Amino acid sequence: MPEPSTAAGAPESGTGASSPRSLAEALRARDDAALSALLHSRPDLLNPVPGDVTQLATRAGTRASVVRALERLDRFTLQTAEALAVAPDPCPYPVLEGLLTGGEDERARAALPGALGTLRDQALVWGDEDRLRLVRTARELLAPSAQRPSPTGLGPTVAEATAGMSPTRVQEIVAAAGLPATHDPVSAVTALTALFTDPERMSALLDEAPAEAHQVLGRLVWGPPYGEVTPNPAPPVRWLRDRGLLLPASARTVVLPREVALHLRGGLAHRDTSPVAPPVTVHREHRPQLVDANAAGQALAALATVEELVKSWEHTGPPVLRAGGLSVRDLKRAAAVLDATEASTAFWIELAYAAGLLASDGEADERYAPTPAFDDWRELPPAERWSALVAAWLPATRTAGLVGEQDAKGRTLSVLGPELDRSAAPEVRRRVLELLADLPEGGSPDTEAVLARLAWERPVRTTSDLRARLAGWALTEAEVLGVTGRGALSGPGRALLEHRDPAPLLAPLLPEPVDHVLLQADLTAVAPGPLRRPLGDTLAVLADVESKGGATVYRFTPGSVRRALDAGHAAADLHAFLKEHSRTPVPQPLAYLIDDVARRHGHLRVGAASSYLRCDDDAMLGEILADKRSAALGLRRLAPTVLAARAEPTALLEGLRAMGYAPAAESGTGDVLVARADAHRTPARSAPVPVPDGPPVPDATLLGAAVRAIRAGDMAATAVRKEPGPASAVPGELPRTSAAETLATVQAAALTGSAVWIGYVNADGAASQRVIAPVRVEGGFVTGYDHTADEVRTYALHRVTGVAELADDHL
Repeated sequence: MPEPSTAAGAPESGTGASSPRSLAEALRARDDAALSALLHSRPDLLNPVPGDVTQLATRAGTRASVVRALERLDRFTLQTAEALAVAPDPCPYPVLEGLLTGGEDERARAALPGALGTLRDQALVWGDEDRLRLVRTARELLAPSAQRPSPTGLGPTVAEATAGMSPTRVQEIVAAAGLPATHDPVSAVTALTALFTDPERMSALLDEAPAEAHQVLGRLVWGPPYGEVTPNPAPPVRWLRDRGLLLPASARTVVLPREVALHLRGGLAHRDTSPVAPPVTVHREHRPQLVDANAAGQALAALATVEELVKSWEHTGPPVLRAGGLSVRDLKRAAAVLDATEASTAFWIELAYAAGLLASDGEADERYAPTPAFDDWRELPPAERWSALVAAWLPATRTAGLVGEQDAKGRTLSVLGPELDRSAAPEVRRRVLELLADLPEGGSPDTEAVLARLAWERPVRTTSDLRARLAGWALTEAEVLGVTGRGALSGPGRALLEHRDPAPLLAPLLPEPVDHVLLQADLTAVAPGPLRRPLGDTLAVLADVESKGGATVYRFTPGSVRRALDAGHAAADLHAFLKEHSRTPVPQPLAYLIDDVARRHGHLRVGAASSYLRCDDDAMLGEILADKRSAALGLRRLAPTVLAARAEPTALLEGLRAMGYAPAAESGTGDVLVARADAHRTPARSAPVPVPDGPPVPDATLLGAAVRAIRAGDMAATAVRKEPGPASAVPGELPRTSAAETLATVQAAALTGSAVWIGYVNADGAASQRVIAPVRVEGGFVTGYDHTADEVRTYALHRVTGVAELADDHL
């Protein structure tokens, strides 16, 4: 925040120059840097670029823009704006200081100039220190009304509360308060207001009040200021109502006037002010090396999880719901594959989607499947793969934590569904990491302290708990991704936050991939680290993962060996593969398992009839027909070695395997079909684009061009012209000159290098006023530098309605 402009704390009042009479005048007095800062902090003002400062001021006062600006204020700056909304308009600085400090809060007094400076920078406050004015729209949003109290808990003023009250009733209140009668209700209200704002007279009046009346006032003083009364109220309430200390708001409601509440509060607009941001301190300390090592382990686990998830959808991915997204049943299946919770699985699915690794295939029977980018991603080194994941996570607006909740229409939000975008998520995620980065290396904060800090920085958005929930999810997601380790920001995470490539920092922390496993007699294999790509891919087909961790345990089963044979591997290939990559001898039980499954594999052949089953051993077919478990397949014998089935080939294969057989699929020519691991990919898909939180923040080039355009438009609108001649129009309208005068004036300006003011009507009939410096006049056109557009333009002379020279001292 800006530093106080005086040593005493309160900024100096402008005494040399008069206070600006409007927001436009205040903005016009800013230099280009200040105007650029305003447009940077409120980018909605640039859409489209205002034509001049007056348009900028008008747009800065619109409701939508003011609401967005208020949402981005911290708690104390917002409290300052709320105090201005209930203060006199305009408000002297000492009055505002009293509303916020009560003359005693030194921290609030020290922070007030900075908060006021922020409001000025945001064009929410303008005027000198003796005439501070809150933008009218902000006052309407923050001041109390008949329908709602102010955020300060204050109600309407005496004048607002008595509007519409009968003059007789007003005089009765004045008399009961001990004031002399007046000749009109306006002066009566003025007298009553003067009484309530006079500390000594108010204290004397309240000293006369019954004790119960003080209890009534105590319940209303900090808000809400409204209370219900019966047609025949109790004596204490009647005493307060008769003297105007409570005024009627409706037939059964009374309100505590603002002046009375401020007296009871000691002049404070808020019960508690928050001039200082809640600190985020170190809750636990860890060695930075331990943090990075822990984060690297989490990063490696994250890569394995994403890869396992996407690969599980290679053959037959889950279908896309009609309304979009993944069904609950398919989410449960994915969670079972990952051996994770549904909430965690939803996050991994959304992360893979955000990184462009999976998408819908766009087919008639639409399903989710890996994208071609997944194959490219798998070929990258582990550190670069992780960098791609976290680079997609940080700016993502899709929020997996919302899965399972209901939207405004009562529909359940599903994974990959259309309603999961929350535009505030990237800003919250980045801010959480920034708070962690402010701590010493290895320091982790208390979660509640982080949430309290975020609530102070954006109090308007804490009307719902979404911001706090986003922060909680960000902390959890950062930990499982390896951006943090043990709650502290890791070295790679710090690089990510600073827009640096984190891969070089992560790579030395990751273990080198190994090219071997340890086979054991219990039909398991232990991988002592991450496996190299060809070895890992083959082993994932040949065996099932039994447990994960620093060392992954694979188990060989008849089903897993059959899966390898289905993928085109021969038994001899499998024996050679295990012998080559095992640091221990191949156990005899494993060799027997491979040979036994291979001997029976493909003995039965399944094809499409709907489907058929053929086998050279008719006794085996008879055995299958006699088995009650085959009834659902609809089998019947066509020939001694052929059975027909009602079931589809895929269902027939699954049914026979469930019965303990090892069938193989075959083509129309009788060849065995090989199931390839990369059977299905979507067409090329781009990753989803995050939903922005309002207009994008403009860069320096756009800001500079916008400021120049606004200044040029302002110059054109306020250009001082020489006194019009007899043929000119009324001042303030488009100039009117004859064609000859127009031509002569622009030719003279081109010769002298001076600027002129022209009226111009374009091809669409839109009229405008422009300041140009003619360079060339020929062929019925004038070419020159247009100060309004800040560029060289050419205008048709026949569309120039008139021209006027600028005053000598203008340019």
